[in-house]
Amino acid sequence: MYWDVLEVKYIAGRELAIRFADGLSGILHIDRSFCTGVFEPLQNDDLVSCAEVDNGVLVWPNGLDLAPDTMYYEIKRNPYRRYELKRRIDKYLKL
Repeated sequence: MYWDVLEVKYIAGRELAIRFADGLSGILHIDRSFCTGVFEPLQNDDLVSCAEVDNGVLVWPNGLDLAPDTMYYEIKRNPYRRYELKRRIDKYLKL
């Protein structure tokens, strides 16, 4: 699929450069607020830097992965080609 991840490169801190099958590329920033539950191990910056691509999916050695379609759409819609992966608390708020 066009949103398959072809390449990932660690930049620095909590950022990864991502390139997709259709040529779209951008930056993924993994905010610490996202790193809860099963993603808690990504609190470790060293683990963030170990990201790899497996069959079009961004994965880590401990078995974590991220949906490539969501990353693709978020990077594509951002004029700076950047995806700030954060925990969204607004869906937990009761209005």
